[in-house]
Amino acid sequence: MLQTLERKYESSRHFLANTRKETAERFAVATCEEHPALFDASVDLENETWDNLSFLDFTSAHHAHYDALLKRFPEYRLCMIELESGEMVATGMCVPLHVPDDTVLPREGWDWIVDTAIAQGGSNANTLGALSISVPEQHRHKGFARDMINAMRALAGMKNLSRVIAPVRPSAKCQHPFVPMQQYVGWQDERGRVFDPWLRSHVAVGGNIVGVCDRSMVVEQPIEFWKPWTRSNLDREGGVPFDGALAPLDVDLNAGVGRYVEPNVWVTHRV
Repeated sequence: MLQTLERKYESSRHFLANTRKETAERFAVATCEEHPALFDASVDLENETWDNLSFLDFTSAHHAHYDALLKRFPEYRLCMIELESGEMVATGMCVPLHVPDDTVLPREGWDWIVDTAIAQGGSNANTLGALSISVPEQHRHKGFARDMINAMRALAGMKNLSRVIAPVRPSAKCQHPFVPMQQYVGWQDERGRVFDPWLRSHVAVGGNIVGVCDRSMVVEQPIEFWKPWTRSNLDREGGVPFDGALAPLDVDLNAGVGRYVEPNVWVTHRV
């Protein structure tokens, strides 16, 4: 068992005015190596969480290697379970990498982590590469995603890895698809904090924003593939925004393809 957590909160009894009761829920974070029976449920939860963004499954790196990574590194597959009910409330996937400290993290981001992890096979790892944290909608805004960041840091420490690197997908960037990520990452909220909620969560637990990976996930598919996602006939060239996308789809009628190039943000965590 990697971690146990307790979350306390107050609940009120509506039939008794001004009566409040403190309750607590207990959670455990474990890996699929420790508990292989969790693997299928964690994959199902991840697929459910990312279903409305499943066009991202078609990056060349994801399509070629992601399933292999799941099977190759069960000790880096994290599951967060509510102990009383046994319900899985979050899952996360990360991989071991060898990345010298003086390496400039590349533009390719998520796809690069996947390709590198496959090529290296865990040899001489000194870094943990974070690929996903998945929390289903009914369990969001409860702090579980932040708990999973901390669990990845704890796992890195147990594996004697010196840092975590994450190509973070900013959660509110989809509302501003035409704003360059370099500009977006500098935005602040009314309290002077990092504007984006998911980036802000990383920073709140000690993460450092170190740059933009502007080609983190690249999907190039025939125009027909993109029509259901964009709800458009795609009969004109140019950039087309669509639900969930962090940047517009580039439509190339001459080539008959649409290219989606997703920018992410490199965040590092020292262990």
